[in-house]
Amino acid sequence: MGQASIGIIGGSGVYDIAGLENKRWEKVESPFGEASDELLFGELNGVKLAFLPRHGRGHKIPPSEINFRANIDVLKRVGVSDVISVSAVGSLRENLRPGMFVIVDQFIDRTFAREKSFFGKGLVAHVSMAHPVCSRLGDHLEAAARESGIEVARGGTYLVMEGPQFSSFAESELYRGWNCDVIGMTNMPEAKLAREAELCYATVAMVTDFDCWHPNHDDVTVDAIIKVLLGNADKARSMVTKVTPKLHADASTCSCRSALQHALITAPDARDPEVMKRLAVVAGRVLGL
Repeated sequence: MGQASIGIIGGSGVYDIAGLENKRWEKVESPFGEASDELLFGELNGVKLAFLPRHGRGHKIPPSEINFRANIDVLKRVGVSDVISVSAVGSLRENLRPGMFVIVDQFIDRTFAREKSFFGKGLVAHVSMAHPVCSRLGDHLEAAARESGIEVARGGTYLVMEGPQFSSFAESELYRGWNCDVIGMTNMPEAKLAREAELCYATVAMVTDFDCWHPNHDDVTVDAIIKVLLGNADKARSMVTKVTPKLHADASTCSCRSALQHALITAPDARDPEVMKRLAVVAGRVLGL
């Protein structure tokens, strides 16, 4: 099985990076079911990466049917410690224009049809999500984006809706009233599961258009959105190329990597052995496995 230290979850345009060597697709099994796709392993300037197409190659899986638990589990299973989530979003703010990147620092989770935890009956755990993204990783991503000449905003709140339909005008206005900055369908429960797996996780939200609150929203065409998507993919590839050596050189310990230290609440003698077996990779550090 392949190994990597950096994992990237996103669309197909991101992993087609110039200079990525020794590329190969490999299926990684998970006790939580099928991941969205095989992992694409490769090396960039000597750093081992693993790419996972969140919706599968060809965009076959809708947001509500993504197996987020399997996706995070397989990344940790191959040795990933830092996860970069690349996501297309709509903007809820006039100053966050199509083509900009937002390194978000907060989420509001409005999803309701997804498995949101690795834990449950037989082994209960509660992790903190007060600060749901890794600030160390966010710092590196912001620096790499600016180095690449990308217009980037640091900080913001990502409203994660269930989908697959887009929001109504009333919902869009509600979320703006909640001080949300961008809206999308994919980063929850992804961020929650990454925290449970003790992975450093950060989101690069790539703005494709304004959400329907904007007076010019109805003038947006599919062709215009696709043009922005393609341009964003080019920018994301440049950013990944520049951030990779910085992450590889950063060997500092991060609090994300001990998120489970005081999270397990089920008494050791009451823990279900089968559940523990399933969590051997996700939580093996604190389970003594």
